[in-house]
Amino acid sequence: MAQVPMTRAITAGVDGSPESLAAAVWAAREAALRGLPLRLVHAWLGQPLDVPPDQDRQAEARRAQGVLDEAETEVRRLHPDVPVTSRLVADTPVPALLEAGGTAEMLVLGSRGRGALLGFLLGSYGQQVIATSACPVVAVRARRDDGAGPPAGAEAGEVVVGQQGGREESAAVLGFAFGEAAARGVGVRAVRAWSLPSLYAYSPGSLALADEAGGLEPFERKVLSDALAPWRERYPQVPVIEHVELGSGGQVLLSVASDAGLMVVGRRERQGPLGPRIGSVAHAVLHHAPSPVAVVPHE
Repeated sequence: MAQVPMTRAITAGVDGSPESLAAAVWAAREAALRGLPLRLVHAWLGQPLDVPPDQDRQAEARRAQGVLDEAETEVRRLHPDVPVTSRLVADTPVPALLEAGGTAEMLVLGSRGRGALLGFLLGSYGQQVIATSACPVVAVRARRDDGAGPPAGAEAGEVVVGQQGGREESAAVLGFAFGEAAARGVGVRAVRAWSLPSLYAYSPGSLALADEAGGLEPFERKVLSDALAPWRERYPQVPVIEHVELGSGGQVLLSVASDAGLMVVGRRERQGPLGPRIGSVAHAVLHHAPSPVAVVPHE
C-alpha cells in the first residue's frame, strides 16, 4: 500500500516568552493563509549542566507543557480553523529546532528586537538555527521597539525581497517572496543593491555586458529584470516594483523597510571557513528591520 505524503507544516518554536508567543501567532496566520497545519515545538531540557541536582523534573515537565498549552490556546483562539499540534522535545534547543525544521515548510522563531547584541528565541540559539536550517526561517518581533503599534506581522505591507546574483542563484529567494505576496494579496518590492567595481571586481566579459546594457546601473537593472521574469509569469496577480540602488545590500534594503509586511533575504548553504554564517545582508536586516524577516537558504 502506497504511503500518503505527509503535509509539511508551518512550525513555530516556543519558549514561554512574549516573543515566542508572537511567533506562534504569526505562524498560525501563515498557516491559515497557506492552508497548512501548524506545529508548535518546545525543547524543555535547556542546558542540563545548569539544572540543580535536586530539581523536580516532573515540575519542570509540567512547566514545559504549560508553555505549549499557553501558545496552543492562543493560536486556537485567534485561528480556530487551523489544525494545530504541539510537541515537547527532550533535547537542547538547536538540535530540536533543526530537527523540527527538517520536515517543515518554514520555521518561525521569536526575535528580541533591535540593537548591537542580536538575540532571537532562546538567546543566541536562533542565530545558529538560522545559519544551518534546511528550510526558511522567519524571525518575528513581539512589538516594535518603542512599544507602539500592533504586534509585528499584523501589517499587510508589501513583501520586500533582496535579489543577489543571477536568475538561478536567486530563484529560491524570489520564489519564496512571490509565494508569500500571493498568499497575502500584496505586492513585491524587489531590491538589488550594487556598488562601483574595484580594479579586479569585474572581468572583461562582465564589463562588456555592462557596456552593451548602456552602463553599470542599466546592467544591474537588466539582471534584476531577468531574474524576476519567471516569477512575474508564474504570479501575474502580484504587482512588482523593481528597486535598484547604489549601496550596500543591507543599507539599501533597510531604506525601504518601513512599509514592509515581510522582508525576505537569502543565505548561502555553503559553509565558510569558520562554519555556517547568516551573511552580512541577512545579519543587518535581522538586526534592524521592524517587520518579520524570512531567511531563505539557497545554493
